[in-house]
Formats: sequence, structure tokens, C-alpha cells
Amino acid sequence: MKILIINAGSSSLKYQLIDMTDESILAKGIVERIGIPGGKLCHSFGDGKFTLDKDIRDHTQAMGVVLEALLDEDHGAISSISEIAAVGHRVLHGGEKFTASCIITQPVIDAIEEYIPLGPLHNPANLMGIRACQAVMPNTPMVAVFDTAFHQTMPKKAYLYGVPYEFYKKHHIRRYGFHGTSHRFVSARAVELLGFTGKESKIVVCHLGNGSSLSACVNGKCVDTSMGLTPLEGVLMGTRSGDVDPAIVEYIADSEHMTVGEVVNFLNKKSGLLGLSGVSSDMRDVWAAANAGNEMAKITIDIWAYRIRKYIGAYAAAMGGLDAIVFTAGIGENDCRARALILEGLEFLGVKLDPAANDSTRAAEGPISAPDSTVQVWVIPTNEEISIARDTLELIGK
Repeated sequence: MKILIINAGSSSLKYQLIDMTDESILAKGIVERIGIPGGKLCHSFGDGKFTLDKDIRDHTQAMGVVLEALLDEDHGAISSISEIAAVGHRVLHGGEKFTASCIITQPVIDAIEEYIPLGPLHNPANLMGIRACQAVMPNTPMVAVFDTAFHQTMPKKAYLYGVPYEFYKKHHIRRYGFHGTSHRFVSARAVELLGFTGKESKIVVCHLGNGSSLSACVNGKCVDTSMGLTPLEGVLMGTRSGDVDPAIVEYIADSEHMTVGEVVNFLNKKSGLLGLSGVSSDMRDVWAAANAGNEMAKITIDIWAYRIRKYIGAYAAAMGGLDAIVFTAGIGENDCRARALILEGLEFLGVKLDPAANDSTRAAEGPISAPDSTVQVWVIPTNEEISIARDTLELIGK
């Protein structure tokens, strides 16, 4: 059985075709610059690659291009659209209505639209992907997998803000959390790998990439997470500021003659590693600048690691203990220096790093803690697409 995974952005559409008999990837790719001159398809199949330069009007046309690539005799992976049993869609924001993935129906689409104010950059794009698939594959069942769903197990003490409760009831202002599909996959895999199945476990998952978030998971369920009402809250990220004093927004607006919206845009797109270092939003570039003697780049890396370390300590306190720390996503899986820097000073919790294991572990599952560390530390690559595919398979009941 083959399942197509779709992750639609405002001007892009990523996809993977997965054979669920062995969870192998048959083909994958991305359509870029949708609605912008210079559109491009980058398609991978087996050991081969195919590219197509073509202006692409909208997401419906992009889906047509994807299906053409999947059906092509030379670089395709299927001979008929009917081979695709279902489509799984990544959706950013499901609010409080969705605690799990679900079959897409009109009420589900209506709810995704309802939560556009809470996910203004992503939910409209996710809807475009859903509608594009419905247009070209009208008889294929589709499933929505929400980034926010995994975090719906948080208790009120973790998700309510210190604002009038009326704002929560009227405007749904609360902590939602994001990267939930990744946190769910990695925390479940950690429970399995670390031998916690059927036992009590307290794990901090560090999803560290251009966007970063942490979650505190007790027995595989999220009890707290670092992102909030939007993905802006939490640790320092590539272009996002993470936690700031809310009064900063008004102060910058008054000082720089900007609107609130413009300041929030700066906090989302011009801050973080990029804004502090003045170098780049990519950690590799910031490390290179720091190694070349750029003092502000060095300070930026220290701030980044310090914020993450604080969250780990806070979550250990919130859970009443700590059994494991797990690193995942682009930086978490590949940057051994960053992992070591984050863990410095956590020895009091029982964390002891194995430098050799840490240095040699990149984009692969494995422990990086010393044998006598009372807190296990692991690297576990995330696989959101497989998680979406598994949910989709379960829901369509085939």
C-alpha cells in the first residue's frame, strides 16, 4: 500500500511517496516558487534525480506536476493514481479541537480555517495543499495530522498564560506547542530504544533546527513544551527571538516608529541567530564566524545553548526527575559541538557526556552519554513523514 505525504507551504509543496509494506520511500521531492516566476520541481526516485524548471501558477497545478513526476515512465514510482491509497497532510494548527489525526471532511476544513488567526502563515498554505489534492485526486481519502495535537495532553498549569481567563475563553489564548509530529515520533522511539516500555519515564526531547522547541514527556505524553500560542515563544531559533519581555514589542514600536505587526515580524524573521550574530540564521555559518574570531557570533552561540540548558533544567524540575535527554532535527542530529555546549553544567542532574560517542554520532540513532551517566542522552533522527503515514494508514483502515 502506498501513501502520499504532503507538506504545503505558501509557495512550496514537499512530498514523499511511501510504501507502507516496509515503510520505504519510493519517491520524494519539492515544488518551489509556486506562484512566483522561476518555479522548479526537484524529484528523487531510488538512486536517481529529476528536475523540471516550469512556472507553476498555484498549488493545484503543483500537485499536477507532482503526479506527473510520480507517474512518469522514466523517473516515476507508480503506474496509476489509484495506487495511492491515501494522502496524509501535515497541518500546523488544530487548536483545541484536535487531539489526534483525523480523516479530512468539510467540518475539519472549516476548523482549520477557523484557526487561521492562530497560524496565519501555515494554515492557509496547508489548506491550499489539501484543496489542491482534492482537486486532482477527488476519490482518494485524506488525513490531517496536526502539529499541535501531541501537546494537547498538557495540564492547565502548563498551557494557561497569566492573562485574564476571559481571554482564554473568548480568544483561545493559551500555549499550544508545535513540532508535535516530531516530538511524538522521537519520544515514542526513545521509550522503545531506552527500555522504558511499560515503565515510568521522564524525557526531554530537544528538536533543534532552524525552528527549535523542547518538550517534557512523562510516560510518552507531553506535559509541557517551549513554543506557545505561536511558534515564536521558547528558545532562540534561526530567525525567531524566542522568549522576550512582552513590553519589548511596544518599546521597539515606539522607538523605531513601527507597528506592532512590524515588530512581531522582526521577532519572527529578523531575530534569533540572524539578528544577534549579524551573520546568518544557519548555525553552521555562525560557528564558522565564531571560529574566525567574530565575538558576537560566539556570544550568540552561548545564548542559544544557555536558553536550551535552562529549559532542560526547568523541565527536569517540572517532571520531578529526568531519565533521558534526546536530541533531534537538523542541529540536534548533526552538531556535536552544539550538543556538548548545551550539556555543559548539567552534571548535577546526573548527565555525563561520552565525548567520543558524541563526536561520532551524526544523523544516526545512538547514545552519546557515558556508561555511568544516570541520565541517558541520545540522538534520535526524527521522521515526521513516517509518523504521518502511519496515522494515515491507521485511519483509512486498510
